[in-house]
Amino acid sequence: MDRVKSSMQQVPNAIPKVIRRTTGGANSWSWRKETFERGQAVSINKAINTQEVAVKEKHARTCILGTHHEKGGHTFWAAINRLPLSSNAVLCWKFCHVFHKLLRDGHPNVIKDSMRNKADLTDMSRMWGHLSEGYGKLCSIYLKLLITKMEFHIKNPRFPGNLQMSNRQLDEAGENDVNNFFQLTVEMFDYLECELNLFLGVFSSLDMSRSVSVTAAGQCRLAPLIQVILDSSHLYDYTVKLLFKLHSCLPADTLQGHRDRFQEQFKKLKGLFYRSSNLQYFKRLIQIPQLPENPPNFLRASALSEHISPVVVIPAESSSPESEHVVETDDLVDTDVPVLPVPLETKFDDLFGTSAAIDPFNFNGQNGLRKDDKDRLIEQLTREIQALKDELESFRLESGRLCQALRGRVNELEAELAEQSHLRLQAAGESEFLKAELDDLRRVREDTEKEQRSLTEIEKKAQANEQRYSKLKEKYSELVQSHADLLRKNAEVTRQMTVARAAQDEVDAVRREMQEKVKAAQEVAGRQEREQLEQLQELQRELVSSRTELDSLKTTAASSQQSSEVLGTQLLALQSEKAELVQCVSKVEAELAVRGEELQRVQSSLATERESGVKTAEALQNQLNEKESREQALESQLVSARWSSLQGAVEEAEKIIQDSLAQIDDPAHISCTSSADYLASRCQAALDCMGRLHSATEAFLADDTGVSALVRVVTQCGHLVGDTIVQGSATSHMVPVEQADALSDSVKACGTEALALLGQMKQQSSMYAADSGKLRAALEAILATAEKLRPRGLELQQGELGDLVEQEMASTSAAVESAAARIEEMLNNSRAVDTGVKMEVNERILAACTELMQAIKQLVLSSKNLQKDIVEGGRGAASTKEFYAKNSRWTEGLISASKAVGWGATVMVDAADLVVQGKGKFEELMVCSHEIAASTAQLVAASKVKADKDSANLQSLQKASRGVTQATAAVVASTKSGKSQIEEKDTMDFSSMTLTQIKRQEMDAQVLVLELETRLQKERERLGELRKKHYELAGVAEGWGDQVEG
Repeated sequence: MDRVKSSMQQVPNAIPKVIRRTTGGANSWSWRKETFERGQAVSINKAINTQEVAVKEKHARTCILGTHHEKGGHTFWAAINRLPLSSNAVLCWKFCHVFHKLLRDGHPNVIKDSMRNKADLTDMSRMWGHLSEGYGKLCSIYLKLLITKMEFHIKNPRFPGNLQMSNRQLDEAGENDVNNFFQLTVEMFDYLECELNLFLGVFSSLDMSRSVSVTAAGQCRLAPLIQVILDSSHLYDYTVKLLFKLHSCLPADTLQGHRDRFQEQFKKLKGLFYRSSNLQYFKRLIQIPQLPENPPNFLRASALSEHISPVVVIPAESSSPESEHVVETDDLVDTDVPVLPVPLETKFDDLFGTSAAIDPFNFNGQNGLRKDDKDRLIEQLTREIQALKDELESFRLESGRLCQALRGRVNELEAELAEQSHLRLQAAGESEFLKAELDDLRRVREDTEKEQRSLTEIEKKAQANEQRYSKLKEKYSELVQSHADLLRKNAEVTRQMTVARAAQDEVDAVRREMQEKVKAAQEVAGRQEREQLEQLQELQRELVSSRTELDSLKTTAASSQQSSEVLGTQLLALQSEKAELVQCVSKVEAELAVRGEELQRVQSSLATERESGVKTAEALQNQLNEKESREQALESQLVSARWSSLQGAVEEAEKIIQDSLAQIDDPAHISCTSSADYLASRCQAALDCMGRLHSATEAFLADDTGVSALVRVVTQCGHLVGDTIVQGSATSHMVPVEQADALSDSVKACGTEALALLGQMKQQSSMYAADSGKLRAALEAILATAEKLRPRGLELQQGELGDLVEQEMASTSAAVESAAARIEEMLNNSRAVDTGVKMEVNERILAACTELMQAIKQLVLSSKNLQKDIVEGGRGAASTKEFYAKNSRWTEGLISASKAVGWGATVMVDAADLVVQGKGKFEELMVCSHEIAASTAQLVAASKVKADKDSANLQSLQKASRGVTQATAAVVASTKSGKSQIEEKDTMDFSSMTLTQIKRQEMDAQVLVLELETRLQKERERLGELRKKHYELAGVAEGWGDQVEG
């Protein structure tokens, strides 16, 4: 909003002359952009080529200036992605050189823009690392260095690309925290180690017995070392300062590892600087510093003052980048302001004029006598005239006050109307701005999709399946980001429409209030005008009556003059008074005339103001009508924008599902696997999203302003259904053929139903008939299949693993104790019943079994102690149960091994009991002994996985394991010896048999041998199948399939 307001404020001043100067601005901007990209592409192709020569400085400088021009590295990476870096080592080497220069001297955003290609650089480094000589090995080392440099600057954004910092900035980078300084020192050691590896790699690849620095091939390899020298000098300086700071805060023993590593890197860096300074190639390009003879003594704080920072000097370049064009803006704004004419003041003429000299009653020409009634009449008229004057004055003041109030109210309404007009214009401008941004986003999205499609085609031809999968994943994240931007823009448009509606409501209220007030003012003015007219008519009637009375008085005065001469003297006295009264009456009449004229002027001004008020109201009504029409147009545009955003979201969801369906048909997808548990979780999430989709669709059909929620749900539904399709196809690769076919058919049916549903939602007419029931049924079918395929092994919550480990170890110990007690009981019973050879054999076998039980008991005890060490050393601040839950696979291995040991001990005791009683076989006892040895070996292996190799409990466990092995061997030897003593051997006496009988016996023996061999072969095959099935069930129980998938 601030940006929109600022742009609207700048429009009246900046647009006119800029438009006159930049005619066809859009075309010229496109032309300048194309020219810039073309120039950058030419410079990049000239700098990075397959010729084994050093990169020219002017081409690299052009690339650097390009990053500052566009404030990033998008154009550089767009050109680099078209180069076959994976197929030519020299091309890749020169790319690394140019890229290193951009990281150091380019715009700071180059590092952020390059992090998107970190995975590609890592894969390329791994690929070139398979070569053991030439540029391939150097490219692998160089790429690792560049990746380390990017990661260092991302973790430490205070460090610029060229690593030039002051001591104060270096202190601020650690934020006065010794832990931060410690970690920063370790990262600098790693960074410097990569620099030294590249140094050594380049020197080891050159034949130093010849002058390789003057050859083109040698300069091609040596040129990047200039950037390495610049970085190494700064890293060495900062490492020394940080180590002195750490030694002032931490004990010397804690930093022993830092000092040893610094000593090693100091020796390497000093030797490499010395060897580089002797090369002819570097002497004309760079002045390499020499490190001191001995490394700094960090144990002595005063040695910091003796440290001299190494300074690398590069000769100044003769050329400099062209200065940027500066646009003069002094004459862009016309500041001339027209001078408004000053209204001329008008003066009123004398209102009375010569009217005061007029004698309307012509008393001077009369010479008759008057009576007392005339005096009373004169006084009465005088009082009435005075009252009329007062009323006229009050009326004039009231009229002036009302006129002033009406003018103030009109001014207020005009100001409010101007404010509403400004808000309307501002809302229209913001709507146009948002619409333009939406169009730009659509164009950017289309361009991005085109670039991604072309990139995908190139990757299918040039890269392996792993790189292809990562690119598709990156495309997926970018589409999600574009959808999020669209959702935010749509929310902003909705908010602006709400503000516009509120403004419309306020304007309507003001309009109604203004109309009511104008009507009230008109009624008041009409009522006052009628009252004034009535008063004026009343005055005129009184004046006429007074004149008639005066005429009658004149006639009576004339007659009384003739009859009454006595009053002559009194009449002379009254004549003077009459003259004075006549003058007063004339003055009053003059004032009445003046008041009448003022009344007429007031009436005319009221009529004029009434007409202007009506015209103003009509103008306001016209403006309101225009605003309503514009708001209706804006509303229609907003509705179309909402529908277009919904269509865009539906199209993107269709593309995601189509891409998922295409992936399951891709031969490279056969190697992808998944588990039924993960498929069930994704399918359940998709079903939950289908419910939200149904609710959002109904809300949108009821009120189209809720399109943002529908767009979010459609996008999420497309992602989840596509993920369900891919995971379902991957799961089908892990199940039998029949179930795999059924699952694949269900997945494809789900994709078809999803595309059909989205196709109905694309059209506004068919959206009402869109039914998600078929898609929900397909997802439920996939979920049911996944539930059938889920393993039925250890279905425990992670919180129960810790308790289960303790329980299984305790039960194993109890089983061993019980077995030892039973063996002791069997030995006592044998001594009481058996005699002779049988008692001797039983004692020897049971004694060997007792020793084996004791060895197993010691093994279980050692395993418990070792597990305690592992848990205490690895859990940190977490509890024991949390540690077992975090390492659930290892915990399940311990549980399985403990169960096997306890079960083996119980079975061996049962077999020994049967052998002692003469009902069992010696072979069963030997097999049980071997099974116990295997189970204990499994327990030892499970315990050793996370143990420290120097642990004393581990040594004790290994010793106990050897004791179990020896005890098992003793049981097997005792069993074999006892078997040979107890079994009676039949004496083979063939002296009484004839030739035919011997031949018959020989044939029977051969038949028996063949039968036994056949049976042995079958039993071996059966044993193999049993072991295979046991391995499969153990894998399901312990989740080996999930580990492979992860």
